[in-house]
This record gives sequence, C-alpha cells and structure tokens, in this order.
Amino acid sequence: MHYVTTRWTSTGGYREVLVIAVPLILSTSAWSVQHFVDRMFLSWYSPETLAASMPAGILFFTLMSLFIGTTSYVSTFVAQYFGAERYQRIGPALWQGIYISLLGGLLLLCLIPFAQPIFGLVGHDPAVQHHEVVYFRILCIGGFPVIASAAISGFFAGRGRPWPVMWVNTLSTAVNLAMDYALIFGAWGFPELGIKGAGIATVLAGCFSLLAYLFLVSRRAHNRTFHTLKGWKPDKELFLRLIRFGLPSGVQFFLDMAGFTVFILLIGRLGITSLAATNIAFNINTLAFMPMIGCGMAISVLVGQYLGRDRPDLAQKSVFSGFHITFVYMAAIAGAYVLIPHIFVLPFAAQADPERFAEIYQLTVILMRFIAVYSIFDTMNIIFASAIKGAGDTRFVMLTIIILSFVVMVIPAYAAIVILKMGLMASWIIVSAYIIILGFVFLCRFLGGKWKTMRVIEEPVKVLPPRCSECPDEKFKA
Repeated sequence: MHYVTTRWTSTGGYREVLVIAVPLILSTSAWSVQHFVDRMFLSWYSPETLAASMPAGILFFTLMSLFIGTTSYVSTFVAQYFGAERYQRIGPALWQGIYISLLGGLLLLCLIPFAQPIFGLVGHDPAVQHHEVVYFRILCIGGFPVIASAAISGFFAGRGRPWPVMWVNTLSTAVNLAMDYALIFGAWGFPELGIKGAGIATVLAGCFSLLAYLFLVSRRAHNRTFHTLKGWKPDKELFLRLIRFGLPSGVQFFLDMAGFTVFILLIGRLGITSLAATNIAFNINTLAFMPMIGCGMAISVLVGQYLGRDRPDLAQKSVFSGFHITFVYMAAIAGAYVLIPHIFVLPFAAQADPERFAEIYQLTVILMRFIAVYSIFDTMNIIFASAIKGAGDTRFVMLTIIILSFVVMVIPAYAAIVILKMGLMASWIIVSAYIIILGFVFLCRFLGGKWKTMRVIEEPVKVLPPRCSECPDEKFKA
C-alpha cells in the first residue's frame, strides 16, 4: 500500500499519468461509443447492413489511417517543443499537419469511383456488397475533417491539456448518435436511409468536430503564445521532419489496420453469420479497448515532454505507471468477457430478429473468450509502442507491423480460411497469436532503451553574446 501511495504522488507516477489520461480516455471512449451504437442501430435495422458496416467502415478507416497516423504525430512535436519551452514552434508544427490532412482528404475523394470494383473483388453476398459500396462512398466524402481534427487535437494533447479534446469528441459523438437514429430509421421527420444514413451521420459529426477545433485554436491567447494563426505558412524543413517521423507512424497504423481489414474480408467468405458475429465481437472489444488508446496517448505525451526536458528517467517511470494502470483495467475487463458475456452482447440482440440473431449470439460469446485472452497482452502493445513512438522510434514500430502483420496474421489467416478451409475458430487463434507476439516485441524494444536518446525536434540555435569593445582580445590574454 505504501508503494501505491508513493507512486501516486511522485513525479511520473499514477496521478500524473491519469491527469492527462482520463480526458483522453473519455475522449476515445466517446469515439468507441459512437461506433458501438452505430453498429447496434444497424443490427436492429438488418443483418445485411450490420455485416456490411464493418468491412466498409474498416476499409475506409484503414485507408484514412495512413494520414491520421501521420498528422496525429503533431502531438509528439508539440509535446517535445512544449517540454523544451519553445512555444512559438508549436503553431507551425500544427499547420504542417493540417496541410497533410488536405492531401489525405483529396486522395480519399479520388477513391469513390473505385468502391464498386473493390468490393466486387471481395466476393461477399450481393446484398451485403451493395450496402458496403454505399457506406464506403459516403465515408470517403468526410475524410478531410476527421484527419484534420486528429492533427489539431495534438495541439491540446501534446501540451498536456486534453480536456478540450474530450469535450469536442463528446459533442461530436452526440451529433453522430442523434443523426444516426434519425437517418437510419427515419425518425423525427427525417427520411429512412438505413446504412446510407449511418454514413451521412458520421460525416456530419466529423465536420462538427473540425469546426469546433478551429474555433478553439484560433483564440487570441493561443495565437499570442503558440502562433496558432501566425504560424500558418508552409515550413519546408518542419513539414519534411513531420513526414520523416510521422509517416512511419502513419504507415504502421495503416498496415496494422490493413492486416485486420484483410482478416475481416476473409471472414466474410465464411458467411453472414460468421461475419456478423466477428463484427459484434470486435465492436465489443473496441468499447473496452479504446480507453487503453487514451492511456497510450497520455504516455506518448509524457515521454515527449520529459525527453524535451532531457529527463528520460522520468519518461521511463511514466511509462511503467501507465502500464500498471492499463493492465489492472484490462484484466478486469477480460474477466467480465468470460464471466458475463451476455451483458455486452445484449444491446445488439435487443431489437434484432430473435431467430436470425440466435446463432450470431452464441458465436459472439465464444469469440469473446479469444478477446479476453489477447486483450491482456494488448496492454503491452499499446503502452510500450506508444512510449517509443513518443520518443521518435517510429521506424521500428512500422517495420515490426509490416513483418508481423503479414507473416503472423494475414498469410496464415488466408491459408486457414481459403486454402485449408479450417473455419472461424482457427482464424481467431491466428489473430490472437499476432497480438500477443506484437506485445512482447514492443516490450523488448522499450527495455532496450534506445528511445532515451531520440528526439524529433531540432536542436535550438545557440546565439553567442556580442563582444563588447571593453572586452580584451584573446590574443592579449596571458
């Protein structure tokens, strides 16, 4: 008990981590609630729209994740500049992230005409495929606001001021849920649009989020101290440095999501029941998993700030404090997945057809046992990967994901489902093994300590004081 009390109050301890983590946990939880309820509404609407929402949604998010992973790395630049007390460099770093967001938004718009052939290649049921195309096209329209919001949120999170991020995400979630219900089912005078309505609601929520962030960063006090408006000009050197460190983070995020996208698309070959059960299981996992993402973001911020102050010892202490917190949390959630799984599945069954949903329900309960096992190890994945990324070790994270996602997950899953016809359980064993191995790799990299010498910000220019006329020349000194 004395250890816990001491760790709570000390620098880099539990309290310091939670002060930053709690708003980010609430923020990421709001995002997961948004997607959870979105899928829940679609499960009430029809099994086909539920089955379509996950492949189309995760494919869109996978493509967007390349840019989100890159622009959200603004928070690491902000954290290290803030720790080094170089406040006027924060605004320019933020704007370079916004410029990357513009490029990402344009590229996603260019993908709209390719939706039909993409999902035609997957081979899902024709009814599901139609909904996938509709949902994917609408989501692509709203790519830029989501990417830009990820960049701007780094301005607050990187300075250790995450509460605005929480409030914006909470209000954005409220907008999404209200419009979801109205547009999916045709409530309150709105047309009944089904999965199309779910896509429109998501785009509207993203636009609201961006407008709210722009209003907050344009405040006079922020502009005066951090140059949030004055720093709008493109900065080639800073832009390239954000690309240098942020792009590997984006590629890592993209490939991680791509691996799971391929996994979901392969599961679709096993039929609507297997795909729907997998969708529900992943959504339940997301609801509990996103708080760990919030804690991981807090760890990245603290590592960045302490490295900016040249205190790697406190950075390491913060990381282990975050790991202790997330491990206890995830162990409790894993126990609930095994002991009371029906509590998590019940919302999806509430308004669904009982006969059609019965088999999906039983299968989902089994899949939750897999989640219970791998989610404990996923704690290492989130915390230690976030720590080394907060230092700038993004290339290692990227290469690890490239190798393991294909060697351990994608190729074995393809062999199990398509070639050997081994079914759903074999596929979930493979994805569980992937997550567990990933966690141990990032733990070993963190313990290696190379991250302690890394920085993403440039060295400050040292200005020598002018020589005065009274000061004797060196040559006259004895």
